[in-house]
Amino acid sequence: MRLNNRSQLAGFTKCGDLAFFLERICSAEYRHEPILSPTKEILDGYKKGLIPWEEYEPRFLELLAEREVERAVDRRLFEVPCVLLCSEPEPQHCHRRLVAEYLAGKWDVAKVVHV
Repeated sequence: MRLNNRSQLAGFTKCGDLAFFLERICSAEYRHEPILSPTKEILDGYKKGLIPWEEYEPRFLELLAEREVERAVDRRLFEVPCVLLCSEPEPQHCHRRLVAEYLAGKWDVAKVVHV
């Protein structure tokens, strides 16, 4: 879900490293789905304090709707336990929460858990 999955947020978060650890630790597959990421403009605006969360959230939700992510992403990927990953430590101000809630509403998903 990250816009840039090659950034070094932590020692294991580059796409290749993350894929390796997921496979080794829990036999999980790594997939990069940039369609679930904000645009650089929206993300940079929020990170630089130019766009408050109260503006970021509706803009990002509008972007998800424009992209029709509920059609673009294979719903079968979510039929098994999956994790949406980004760099925010808490879901309150995080695009992964927005994506999870958006898809849950479109797909009638049974349960979203923030860890």
